[in-house]
Amino acid sequence: MQSLGLAVDVVTSGYDEPAFAGLTPAELASRHAGAKLDKVLDERPALAAQVPVLAADTVVDLDGVALGKPAGPREAAGMLASLSGRTHDVHTAFALAVPGGDRLAERSTTAVRFYALAADEIAQYVASGEPFDKAGAYGIQGRAASLVERIDGDFYTVVGLPLARVIRALRRLGFEPPEPKQR
Repeated sequence: MQSLGLAVDVVTSGYDEPAFAGLTPAELASRHAGAKLDKVLDERPALAAQVPVLAADTVVDLDGVALGKPAGPREAAGMLASLSGRTHDVHTAFALAVPGGDRLAERSTTAVRFYALAADEIAQYVASGEPFDKAGAYGIQGRAASLVERIDGDFYTVVGLPLARVIRALRRLGFEPPEPKQR
């Protein structure tokens, strides 16, 4: 958001992302994004009266199974091995509230194909520490960029926030982001 010239304050929701039986990975991302927004709005109701509030969640979907954040190195390596040489979907959902109470929620999906990964390549990536706070055990914007053969869709969806869709959603809700300052 800052790359688009927007001033941003990050507020951690404290939402713990529980599993919900019966939801698809895409539905899970939407449920979590909405719950994160609700939690922030409940705890800081004056915030939404002043500025737009945005929450998002990303879920990696391999054949209908949600891959969350790995609990440790073994789980991270297992996730990466399961993604090796295959295509999976990344779902990022966002929920947005603007001053005046209007809200909306959207979801974006991008297909990601990994190269076939050697065991030592997986081990090196896991040893970097990067996988541990990332859905599906990878961050495309970091070292994992070298694991990705191709994507079909919005790169920013895989990063964790489809920026263009968020800006368009803000506009639909009547909030025009300020123009970037001239350098």
